[in-house]
Amino acid sequence: MKKIILFLILIHFQSYSQTNKFTGTWGSEKCKDCKKQYVFTITMAQSNYIISGTAEVTSDSKELNSGVLDVTGYVYPLGDTAQIKLINKDGSSSSAVLVVEDNVIQFRKRGGSDLVPKELIMKKLYE
Repeated sequence: MKKIILFLILIHFQSYSQTNKFTGTWGSEKCKDCKKQYVFTITMAQSNYIISGTAEVTSDSKELNSGVLDVTGYVYPLGDTAQIKLINKDGSSSSAVLVVEDNVIQFRKRGGSDLVPKELIMKKLYE
């Protein structure tokens, strides 16, 4: 009986750890309450606790366009929070924390160059 209970607990933990909440294409709409008009789009693939992908800031204003950024990072053990690094083709980088809740990601910039917005909420665009 103890072996069966232990087996069921292990299956539960394994199935919980296999949910890849960050996989997909996420984006923000144009910032309506601020002076800067931009769209931030990030496409990520999560494999267990590793994240990789690309991101881009697009805008009508040329100085806000970032070009394609490489995204690397990792997911914290409970699976709701991730730490990512965004790297420009010139080598400059920024770090950010992502928090998933109800199919929405909160993006909070932690430091680095001014490649991306400081905070925003992103919705899932594609799987």
